Amino acid sequence: QVQLVESGGGLVQAGGSLRLSCEASGNILSINRMGWYRQAPGKQRELVATITSRGDTNYADSAKGRFTVSRDNAKTTVYLQMNSLKPEDTAVYYCTVAATTGTAWSRNYRDYWGQGTQVTVSS
Repeated sequence: QVQLVESGGGLVQAGGSLRLSCEASGNILSINRMGWYRQAPGKQRELVATITSRGDTNYADSAKGRFTVSRDNAKTTVYLQMNSLKPEDTAVYYCTVAATTGTAWSRNYRDYWGQGTQVTVSS
């Protein structure tokens, strides 16, 4: 199993910045992809940004130029630096990790999700 601990959400004025963090722990053999999704009230969950173990990134159009996703050297923590925030960025932000867990004899690969952290941008 993988545990994900998110932090960094909060209330910020439009134009401000926030940095989200998500640390993965547990019986992890390897992590492939880490990233962030968000869900605004009444809307479906949508991609924000992801980063692979090689450092390849993928951003939603709404995030390009404003948000930056990164990982630490141990590759167990993913960050989302959000600048120039807009009221439409208000949502619950979820960390996601695609990881292999288990032992050398029994492995399981799946996506894991954090509990979410609220980001509210006031106008």
